[in-house]
Amino acid sequence: MSEYLYYEFQAIDRPLDRAAQKALRSISSRARITATSFTNHYEWGDLRGDPRKFVEQWFDLHLYLTNWGSRRLMMRLPKRLLKRARLAPFLSETDWVKVWASGDSLIVDIFPDETEAQDDWDDGSGWLAGLAPLRSDVLSGDLRLFYLLWLMAVQQELVADDDAEPLPGIAPVTGPLEAFAAFFGVDPDLMLAAAEQGGEVAIPSKDDLREILAAISDDEKTELLLRIVDGDPHVAAELRSRAREVHSASTTCRTAGELRIRARELAEVRERADAKRREAERRRQAEEAEKTRRTRLNALRQRGADVWREIDQEIERRNASGYDRAAGLLFDLQALATEAGRQDEFNRRLASIRTTHERKPKFIERLSRIGRGNDAKVA
Repeated sequence: MSEYLYYEFQAIDRPLDRAAQKALRSISSRARITATSFTNHYEWGDLRGDPRKFVEQWFDLHLYLTNWGSRRLMMRLPKRLLKRARLAPFLSETDWVKVWASGDSLIVDIFPDETEAQDDWDDGSGWLAGLAPLRSDVLSGDLRLFYLLWLMAVQQELVADDDAEPLPGIAPVTGPLEAFAAFFGVDPDLMLAAAEQGGEVAIPSKDDLREILAAISDDEKTELLLRIVDGDPHVAAELRSRAREVHSASTTCRTAGELRIRARELAEVRERADAKRREAERRRQAEEAEKTRRTRLNALRQRGADVWREIDQEIERRNASGYDRAAGLLFDLQALATEAGRQDEFNRRLASIRTTHERKPKFIERLSRIGRGNDAKVA
């Protein structure tokens, strides 16, 4: 397949009405369109339409993926629940993140430069389901998604060493945050460094929410209840966001330089651990191979002269598998002769075999590999 493009859109706050679905169907006759989604992939051609307009008009989330490394995530958020100014500390060095207002909404478009294409085939399905909870988190005041965008800029050396992180870490890391990091290729060691600290994003407890609700005036409580009755899906997120702001922890922020240094330290620890595991696996395999070899040699020792007759039979087959089998048996017999101090006797019999079959060059070629020590291998 020369190229592959995957598009997925989701409507969360309000479903698509029939007019919207009809308009989308006029754009694509083969897309999968439901009351809450539009999904299509292309192997020839491309989407007839601007994804930004799709999000502005119909959808709350959009994901785009190609087999040459393009990755895009777009989300539409209620403007009253996320002030654009709050995002400035996270996005000052990321020219591949666009934020703009559209009516009552704020659109966040994350579209970095192409990353290295992965060897494993990825058709794009499943990613948006794993990333979708990030939108709810943002609406609840959890801005760690934007911290990861800042961390990507740190990874690309776009942030100065003395610039402070916009949040005091990202612990505890959630599944959607891990999915975001995997989708956009965030350095795992930088992620670990960032996740060694946290506190600003703790989920408000019921006691926290009870305290917030108790402080709200009766008039505002009435307005909140009216919004719930009217079907506003964001009341709970708004209250959780207030609780986060009131009970946010005061933790010292680190600099980009400190995070880079810590990431390198973590990478070294990981590499040492990987090397230790590889060495342990190499030893295990070597021990297993030696155990198998000893079993094979013991069986040959018990067979005695029958082994030499089998060697003659295999040679007379005059094919590659027969030659390989004969040479393998001779290699093992050499090891047994060395252990028993009977190398001279083995060498005489081997010389006799060479003479007898000197007109079989393919077999003689295999014999040339015998006699290089116990570490030699027969092809």
